[in-house]
Amino acid sequence: MQMRYTEEKLNTFSKETLIQLFLAQQEQLSEIDKKLQLVLEQLAVMNQNRYGRKTEQMPVPQQMAFADVNGELVMFNEAEALASLDKNEEETDSKKHPVKKKGKREADLSGIPVIKVEHYLTEEELKERFGKNGWKQLPDEIYKRYRFVPAKVEVEEHHVGVYASKDGDSMTKAPHPVSLLRGSLVSPSLEAAVLNGKYINGVPFARLEKEFSRYGLAITRQNMANWTIECAERYLAVFYDYLHRYIYQSMVIHADETSVLVRKDGRDAGSKSFMWVYCTGGGEEKAVILYEYQKTRKADHPEKFLKDYEGVCVTDGYQVYHKLAKEKGNLTVAGCWAHARRRYEEAVKALPAKSRKSSLAWQALEQINMIYHVDNTLKELTPEERKKRRQDSVKPLVEAYFAWVKEKKKDGRIAEKSKTGKGLSYSLNQEEYLKVFLENGNVPLDNNAAERAIRNFCIGRKNWMIIDTIRGAQSSAMIYSIAETAKANHIKPYEYFEYLLEEIPKHMDDKDLSFCEDLLPWSPNLPEKCRKTEKK
Repeated sequence: MQMRYTEEKLNTFSKETLIQLFLAQQEQLSEIDKKLQLVLEQLAVMNQNRYGRKTEQMPVPQQMAFADVNGELVMFNEAEALASLDKNEEETDSKKHPVKKKGKREADLSGIPVIKVEHYLTEEELKERFGKNGWKQLPDEIYKRYRFVPAKVEVEEHHVGVYASKDGDSMTKAPHPVSLLRGSLVSPSLEAAVLNGKYINGVPFARLEKEFSRYGLAITRQNMANWTIECAERYLAVFYDYLHRYIYQSMVIHADETSVLVRKDGRDAGSKSFMWVYCTGGGEEKAVILYEYQKTRKADHPEKFLKDYEGVCVTDGYQVYHKLAKEKGNLTVAGCWAHARRRYEEAVKALPAKSRKSSLAWQALEQINMIYHVDNTLKELTPEERKKRRQDSVKPLVEAYFAWVKEKKKDGRIAEKSKTGKGLSYSLNQEEYLKVFLENGNVPLDNNAAERAIRNFCIGRKNWMIIDTIRGAQSSAMIYSIAETAKANHIKPYEYFEYLLEEIPKHMDDKDLSFCEDLLPWSPNLPEKCRKTEKK
C-alpha cells in the first residue's frame, strides 16, 4: 500500500530526502504511464480488429529509410523516392476517373454458348402495318441477356450386356464405367457437385442436403459425408501423393498453418488441431497447394512432410522451421516481411490520426514500404538479375532499417509489450531470415502466397465451424489441396473433380502413378471443358 504524506510530515524531511522521494514518485508515474499507454493501445487494437477495415494495403512511402552513419540519420535514394511519389499520384488520379474498356462485354461473353432467339413479324402483320407501299428489311436490332438454367438431375440406368458361352465355361460383360462406390447411387458428376458445394463455395452438408431435396433428391448429409471420405481415401489420395512428390521440384515452398476443431479426435472438447498448408512460390506457373491435417503443431509434421525437400521454405517466423533447417542442413528458411510490418501497422491504427505520422511505428512502416516499393520494380527481371539488383538497391535499405531498429531498441523508451516494441523485437529476432531474399532472386519478400492459399479454408471454416472426425479432416485436407491447386492454375473445380473421379478409378490396379501426369492441371491432355476460357 502506498504511503500518503502530510504537509507537516514533508516539512520534517531534508532536502536530499525530498529529492529522492520525488525521483521515486517520478519513476512510479513513468511506469504507470507506460502501463496506461499499453492498455489504451490494446483497447484501440481490439476496437480496430472488431470494427475497423481488415486491409493490409501498404501506403505510399513518404520518405526513405534511414541509417545511423557517424551519428547522423542519412536518407538513401531520395531522388527515386520523390519520383515514385509523383508516379503514384498520377496513378491515384487516374483511378478516380476510370475509363471503361471497349469490348469488355464481348470479352465477358466469349466462350459462353449463344442461343439465337428470333423476333420477326409475319407477312400478314407487315402488310397490315405498311400497306400497299410495301416495306424493306433493315439490319436487326440485337441485344444480349444472360440465361440461367437451374441444375437438372437425372437417373442414369446402366444396362450392361452379359454374355456366356453355350457350354457355360466362360462369361463376359460389355465395357462399362467403373462404379465409384459399389452399391451406391453416387456418380462422378454428383460427387463433384458435393465437393464443389462444400470445398469451393463453403456450403455445409446440412445446407446441401436441403438444396438437393429441392431437386427431388433424397440425399442426406450422412450420405455426402460417407461418399466424400470414401472417394478421397480411395481415389483422390492417389493424386494427392503425386502432387506431394511434384512440389519437391519447386525451388521455393511457402508454409503456414491454421487451427481447426475436430470433434472426435480422442481429446478433450475444444482441443485445437491444425491444418498445415504448403505451396509453390507465387511466381511459378505450375502452382501446387497442399493441405495436411495434424492433431498438433509439433515440429515432427513439417519435418516429415519436407523430408526429401531441398530448397528454400518461406515462413512466418515459427521456430519449428528454424529448428528443422538446422537439423536437415539442405533446407533454408526465409522470413516474412509482411509479418515484420504487421505489428507496426496495428500500432499506427491504434493511434489518433493526428499523431500517427510522428510515431516510431510510422517511421518503421515507411522504411519497410520503401523496401517493398524498390523490390517490386524488379519483378520482371530474371532471378539472377534480380539478385544483383537487390544487392545494389534493396540491401542498403534493409541494412538501414536494421540499424534503425537496433538504435531504437537500445534507446529503451519503447515498452516491450507494446505493438511497436513487439515489432522491433520481431525484426531483430528474425533478422537472419528476413535477409535471405537478398541472396536468392527466387525468394519473395513475404509469405503471402501461403496466406492466400489457406484463405479459402478459413472462409469455409466460418460456415461449417467444426470437422466431425479425423478421417473427415484428412479427407478435407486432400480435397482442399486439389481444389486450391485447380483454382491457382485457372481450372474449373467442378469439371476437374468430375474428370478425376472418372479417370482415377480406371487405374487402381496400376503399379505406378505415371498416369497422374495426364491429370495435372497444366497437362496438355486435360479436357478443354476443365479449362477456364481466356478473356481477351
